[in-house]
Amino acid sequence: MAVQISPSILSADFARLADEAARVEGIADWLHVDVMDYRFVPNLTLGLPIVEALLKATTTPLDCHLMIEEPDRWAPDYAEAGAASVTIHAEAARAAVRTLRAIRAAGARAGLALNPATPVELYEDLLPEIDMLLVMTVEPGFGGQRFLDIMLPKVARARALIDKYGGDVWLQVDGGVSETTIERCAEAGADVFVAGNAVYRADDPARAVRNLRALAEKSIPA
Repeated sequence: MAVQISPSILSADFARLADEAARVEGIADWLHVDVMDYRFVPNLTLGLPIVEALLKATTTPLDCHLMIEEPDRWAPDYAEAGAASVTIHAEAARAAVRTLRAIRAAGARAGLALNPATPVELYEDLLPEIDMLLVMTVEPGFGGQRFLDIMLPKVARARALIDKYGGDVWLQVDGGVSETTIERCAEAGADVFVAGNAVYRADDPARAVRNLRALAEKSIPA
């Protein structure tokens, strides 16, 4: 599995999202969109209308991460709007299998996210229903948090479960990913990396993406 970098627009300038998306277009694999409702997490960001506008402004596929209380209600709408990947939280979904299948049926990749305290082993049986497993490496809600090193064993366990399953499931990490942490994430088995401040607070976001990719590529186990 090739390394994929997904810059998070949570750290971008919200008044210039089209321009911010353009700064990494053709360089990043994805554009990570954090949807927060001030209920599941203590932050309020953006929703479906902004995603629809972004889809018209960039050719970079959108990686929508729904940190909301009602993912079963809203997730299919993001997929139907054109998001290429839609991730829901295991802690919030009431009908995870049905929702994941609805995301896929709408043409998007289906992802399942786990908060730091949620054991990955509980969701091994859902691996056939997902295209990506997201291990949060900070508590969800705000960008710029410090990377939680204690999540690295969990990333490694997630990789082991995915390898045991044998399906084509990507392993994403999100939270505190930077040039000082991405190598450890790659060594633990992650292959998709969400980076917010490390990209959008850099002087040159495109160069930051290239640097992150190079660091991850040299660290992924052969």
